[in-house]
Amino acid sequence: MAFINGFNLFVFAILTLLYFYQIIYVIVALVGEKKKDHFDEEAKTLHRFAFVIAARNESSVIANLIKSIRRQNYPAELIDVIVIADNCTDNTAEIARSNGAIVLERFNHMLVGKGYALDYAFNRIDSEMGGVEKYDGYFIFDADNIIDRNYVREMNKVFDKGYRVITSYRNSKNYDTNWLTAGYGLWFLREAKFLNNPRMMMNTNCAVSGTGFLMSSAIVKANGGWKYHLLTEDIEFSIVSAIKGERIGYCEKAILYDEQPTSFKQSWNQRMRWSKGFYQVMFKYAGQLISTMFNKKERFTSCYDMLMTIAPATLLTITCILVNLAGLVTCVIEPSIVPVLFPVAAKSLLFTFVNMYAMLFFVGLLTIITEWKQIRCSGFKKFLYLFSFPVYIFTYIPIAIVALFKKVEWKPIAHTCVKTVEEMQAK
Repeated sequence: MAFINGFNLFVFAILTLLYFYQIIYVIVALVGEKKKDHFDEEAKTLHRFAFVIAARNESSVIANLIKSIRRQNYPAELIDVIVIADNCTDNTAEIARSNGAIVLERFNHMLVGKGYALDYAFNRIDSEMGGVEKYDGYFIFDADNIIDRNYVREMNKVFDKGYRVITSYRNSKNYDTNWLTAGYGLWFLREAKFLNNPRMMMNTNCAVSGTGFLMSSAIVKANGGWKYHLLTEDIEFSIVSAIKGERIGYCEKAILYDEQPTSFKQSWNQRMRWSKGFYQVMFKYAGQLISTMFNKKERFTSCYDMLMTIAPATLLTITCILVNLAGLVTCVIEPSIVPVLFPVAAKSLLFTFVNMYAMLFFVGLLTIITEWKQIRCSGFKKFLYLFSFPVYIFTYIPIAIVALFKKVEWKPIAHTCVKTVEEMQAK
């Protein structure tokens, strides 16, 4: 009885101590004064960019992304679109070509995943298309995205200030579909508003999140392409950047709209890959992050932030829940101790979930209030899905447990939400 209470208190104290800095992030995002030169002025140079889009059987959505790129408030001659039709069995390649994209078709069933597709594209660009230096920078996108008309212009302002990697504001095309899409959407909005935004304001490292980011061709050249092939290649790239001292910036005015999985099966598969990928990254880079934190003091904040991104919240939470569940199981095995142990274990488990729910509800509420105009759905649904947001996060618990032991491979997610930027902005 004393052990369970003490253990729960210990876990709560450790998590509070480790993640207190994110409370500071929230305060900075709400009341902090933004830098005076917050990239509102026009860039001195209009740089040349290429959009690199890995697409596998994306015939239903690829055209709208390319069209949103072609309609940018930026000189068209300075933007190319390169689509990697990766192991496609549909007409993605034909649709991309008909919309003016350069298409690179790839067929490799052994090296599967976005990271390998990107590496293939950069190697082709370097060897056959004039070298990676042909472009000043590369936008990395998923085929289901669409972008605001001023996306490139706003990203170029930050790029022109010297940031060699920049991420953007990630919104959702289908926030209002169900509790899952709303859960994803709210989490990404929270990440933009209360993580990357204060990171940028405090002049520390931001993190890229799968899609919607820009990186300098100099980085591609130095790396010899794209060399990040773990299941979460985006967080791997962010962590390596923090270790190397490569500053990742954030552009809040560059808005992309992303499609979220609508079925629990697809969501389970995607988040299983993410969870497994986080474990892979943790086991591979945690030591380097800790070493860099103490050997390169100027990188301490960035490396600590990335370390907390991959560990230890999930493992500590799982351990806490398992300890309390073990107490309940013990009651079944040893009925004689039920009167003493069961109420304690049950109360501790309930207390854990209630506190987690309350905290997540508050995070969701704060995000909805600050990002109200950006969320594309009715006011009723905004509040309705606020109550299911903690439940969405809770479903990570079984996913994270299974991911510890199961072999996970990359699987494509079907995209069917066909919307234009004009439709999104009309809501």
